[in-house]
Amino acid sequence: MAIVEVHDLHKSFGPVEVLRGVDLTLDAGEVVCLIGASGSGKSTLLRCLNGLEVPTRGTVLVSGVNVTDPDCDIDAVRRRVGMVFQHFNLFPHLTVRRNVTIAQRRVLRRGAREADRVAEANLARVGLADKADSFPAQLSGGQQQRVAIARALAMQPQLMLFDEPTSALDPELVGEVLSVMRRLAAEGMTMLIVTHEMAFAREVASRVVFVDRGVVVESGAPGQVLGNPKQARTAEFLRRVLSPNLVDGA
Repeated sequence: MAIVEVHDLHKSFGPVEVLRGVDLTLDAGEVVCLIGASGSGKSTLLRCLNGLEVPTRGTVLVSGVNVTDPDCDIDAVRRRVGMVFQHFNLFPHLTVRRNVTIAQRRVLRRGAREADRVAEANLARVGLADKADSFPAQLSGGQQQRVAIARALAMQPQLMLFDEPTSALDPELVGEVLSVMRRLAAEGMTMLIVTHEMAFAREVASRVVFVDRGVVVESGAPGQVLGNPKQARTAEFLRRVLSPNLVDGA
């Protein structure tokens, strides 16, 4: 069953066309990694899936609901879609527990006891059961990002969107966040992940999609796209990413 169906998606910001006819599907249980250079449209594509950006043209279906329909109840769609951003967006004046329960109580109308139970279960799921009463400033960047993941999971989403979740972290903290995402993949969570972590994509993804200048250039199994790309543009991108100090012509 397709959780996400994107057809001929276009998005412009003024005269700049960021997405130029993207087609993409994501089936239940799939982990799809979007790769590509900065500015290629990956994050914009993610934001169109839950209505944070309104497409200029095209259709987006999430669990069969047409997100691009002006009459769509976008809040209902967002309740089924968790999103984790580059920056953690935690409330600094609230404890970790309160950060994870606030949307449950206000959006899902869960009672305090039930929201606390769900928060504790998901904090344990990301390895932070002992941090429930801490404040964000008392946590490392990796821990804060794991709280953000727990917050999204507490809403019991059908789909998780990750927008470069490790890009704001110090290198030594990246592993702890990727470890949580590996566990989610093993549990069968449907995920669409914008990432520059090629080793992670090779290990975890069901499929890798290379996006360049607003179009899907190549899509396939990780071993094929990352190890033996069919398109010259994909090969050039990977050469630059995997050998960042390489000088043209060297």
